[in-house]
Amino acid sequence: MDILSNSINQISSQLQIAWQAMGYVWFLVLPPIFYWFFKFLWMYHIQTAYWLSLDWMLLEIIPPKDIEKSPKPMEALFVGMAGTEKSFSVIEEFIQGAFPDSFSLELYSDGGEVHFYIRTQKKYRHLVEAHLYAQYPDVEIVEVPDYVNEVPKIIPNKDWDIWGTDFEHTKPDPYPIRTYVKFEESVTGKMIDPLASLIETMGKLAPGQKIWFQMVIAATSPTWGAKEGKKVLEKLKGKEVKKEGIFERMWIDIKDIITSIFSLGVLDGEVSLTTASKKEEQPLDMRLSPGEREVLKAVEDNIGKLFYSTKMRFVMVGRRQNFDKTFVSAFIGGIKQFGDENLNTLKPESPSKTSTVYWFTKSRLRYKQRKILRRYRNRSRDGVKMTLSTEELATLFHLPDMNVAAPALPRVEAKRGGAPANLPIE
Repeated sequence: MDILSNSINQISSQLQIAWQAMGYVWFLVLPPIFYWFFKFLWMYHIQTAYWLSLDWMLLEIIPPKDIEKSPKPMEALFVGMAGTEKSFSVIEEFIQGAFPDSFSLELYSDGGEVHFYIRTQKKYRHLVEAHLYAQYPDVEIVEVPDYVNEVPKIIPNKDWDIWGTDFEHTKPDPYPIRTYVKFEESVTGKMIDPLASLIETMGKLAPGQKIWFQMVIAATSPTWGAKEGKKVLEKLKGKEVKKEGIFERMWIDIKDIITSIFSLGVLDGEVSLTTASKKEEQPLDMRLSPGEREVLKAVEDNIGKLFYSTKMRFVMVGRRQNFDKTFVSAFIGGIKQFGDENLNTLKPESPSKTSTVYWFTKSRLRYKQRKILRRYRNRSRDGVKMTLSTEELATLFHLPDMNVAAPALPRVEAKRGGAPANLPIE
């Protein structure tokens, strides 16, 4: 018993000495041990401080009444925004917490009244206004209060309910979605505005119901398309290079030897080519089907544009007494029109959807609902992201033409004009 007691006392005293020593050197020992954990906490701390230091504003974009332009002019805005892309030094990134500047493109419906918003830092207001006025001289741009403050910060509660989801691609990002150039009637050649169905859906909301649609975008490097698109193009051209292990390489060599033996025309002195070899020697146009050629051309056209890292999310929030989730299905159905099964499609990301099954359903559902509301309010880029080209962004966010006759869509009634040249000045 004395031996056991002495052993416990010795261990206790040694732990006490070690703890005291750790008190002097913990800041040298613990960071290397918990490097990744420390880095995560540090980056979260400094990036949060950097984010809170930024000065934001919300601009409402009121489209002209008689606009007849396609979404193409909107690309000029996104090309101009791409000028905000920059690389950061080590001090800026890991000491100051700097990260790429972002913008938020938002569609908002309040009881059927639809609004277009761009959330930007105040220092970029002139950039946004200059490019919009250049393409739409009669557009009206006004600073407005943030509409997310019209609802409680904590939802669901006894009076309010919410449903939301993030969106993701079904294929790699270089594959484009269905863009506005494909929304043309084959007979008349007239373009059908791709936002028409979404605006009509949002315009039919009942009072007390709100739909929020958000795309938080940050410009990528100008070389992103060439770098990431090359991998997809090589695959489409049948030149994909696979990483092979030792045993896979040995098995391939054995198969090549056996294939070579049976493919050699030994008796008549001629060498016959395998089907694969013949196919590889054929011109690219001969190897690809018409559909494959169209996909290849679409990807090549897409990767030649500028790209934005994009966080896309949808939220419906409203009073419980008339909360109608059929509008969720209608809105997501409108998003599906931008999909092309041969190219790319937008779909709700399952883990982010505010629905649960199996166990602890109520508590898990409440957590997911409050998380997506918090991220929307903060314009957070956390979670799954996509990379969209300027053409794809212009398709998803542009000023609708005059044929979109939603009665709840505010429009500029009078054209803007300058003062007369002969106006007397006192």
